Amino acid sequence: MPAPLFLKALLGWYAGYSIVMAISPVDRDNWVLANILPFLLVATLIVTYRRWPLSRASYLLITVYLTLHTTGAHYTYAQMPLGQWIDDLWQLGRNHYDRVVHFSFGLLLTYPMEELFGMLTAVRGGLLYYVPVMTILGLSGLWEIIEAWAAQTLQPELGLTFVGYQGDVWDAQQDMAAALYGALLVTILLYAVRRWRAASASVHTEA
Repeated sequence: MPAPLFLKALLGWYAGYSIVMAISPVDRDNWVLANILPFLLVATLIVTYRRWPLSRASYLLITVYLTLHTTGAHYTYAQMPLGQWIDDLWQLGRNHYDRVVHFSFGLLLTYPMEELFGMLTAVRGGLLYYVPVMTILGLSGLWEIIEAWAAQTLQPELGLTFVGYQGDVWDAQQDMAAALYGALLVTILLYAVRRWRAASASVHTEA
């Protein structure tokens, strides 16, 4: 079970950073909407910590992702300064910070998903690689549905800010693809590292 001090440090970082990012956000209403699910996630992790503890690595990966998201929520993804600087530098035609965060969703949360499925289900073997990737893709699709619902329900300006499509008609599909690419990349890396460790252990055993 992860050391409580380590988890308190991660929680303290997220809480403190969220407070800082709550000061004068670019769009207050958008900030509130963007942070509802992250706050619920953190609350769930706190409540389930003793019953279903994840590894230090998983909690750290989740914290890094939440930090990236919280930064985007403060500026709104379309106005994130780093993304604007990259757009000005390479003339990409849009602020791609949202793509970075969607990619990070897959890259950083697939491993915690795998741990959770390994702990709570009977999924093993190749399925333990497949199911987290499909879950990331499914959650990405669900998020796009939520964004579309919000855009149609809320005030037009707030809805468009929340969706952040920036004039790209394929924004939803590309966001989902970015998350899928991140999930596939980390899955391949995990598989390769585990095969290498297994091979190294076999060599040492034979020796």
